[in-house]
Amino acid sequence: MIKSMTAFSQGSKTHGTITADVTIRSYNSRHLDVSFYCPEFCQVFEEDIKKIIAKTHDRGRIDIKLFIRDDAKDLDQFEVDEAKAISYFQALKKIKQDLNLSGDIYLTDILAARNVIVSSKKEQDSKDLWEPIRLCVETASADLDIMRREEGKNLYSDLTSRIDYIEKNLKQIEKDAAKIPPIYKQRLMERISYLTSDTEELDPVRISQEAAILADKSDVSEEIVRLYSHIRQFRDIIDSDNSQGRKLNFLIQEFNREFNTIGSKAGNASLSHRVVDLKSELEKIREQVQNIE
Repeated sequence: MIKSMTAFSQGSKTHGTITADVTIRSYNSRHLDVSFYCPEFCQVFEEDIKKIIAKTHDRGRIDIKLFIRDDAKDLDQFEVDEAKAISYFQALKKIKQDLNLSGDIYLTDILAARNVIVSSKKEQDSKDLWEPIRLCVETASADLDIMRREEGKNLYSDLTSRIDYIEKNLKQIEKDAAKIPPIYKQRLMERISYLTSDTEELDPVRISQEAAILADKSDVSEEIVRLYSHIRQFRDIIDSDNSQGRKLNFLIQEFNREFNTIGSKAGNASLSHRVVDLKSELEKIREQVQNIE
């Protein structure tokens, strides 16, 4: 079953005091292109996260945003810059001596200096971080795959109806094309009759040969046979379990080539209009195929 490349999912997992939240969005892309946005201390997990994504997804631009929250009570810590505190105290004493000032130097005076006491975060164990990250990314990746498959069902239904429409009209083109050789022969006879009305009668064998040459140039039977083959192949691809987007893109090009040839050979207005209609339908299929993994 085909999968769409456009989808969205999110996941959240808690392990101990650490909670990991992730959102994943996927878009159309020729290749698998994973972008990772996270706090700096989580960047060490980027390659592992990409491996999780690659297990389920073959194509698409996938944006991952990871958020981490740690509810540990001892997470916030404070450190004293002793060297700076002592230096600041010595500077206060020197000012007091130089200016012959009275009074004591208190702790609040030292704390008035910037960055004597600074906040620091407790260093987190990478193992404690990886477990909730792994769980939430695996869950979100699986949910993304489910959503891409659901979107794929809609694409499958649309593509099936469009390829059925093309096949139905191709049968009519086949009928119309069978009428072209006699039409060319009749036109040739009428043209020759007009041009040779005052001359002796031309060799009917030669006329038949010329008509056969024109008929051969207008013959589209080979193109029609190949189109039927492409239709069968199209259905086989969208029913397969493998990634189908690239194959369908190439196949659409082959469809276009055959329709262009038929259009250039067509000597019938209704046949030409039908070809134009099918090329328009094929363009709609091409647009939908861009969404397929």
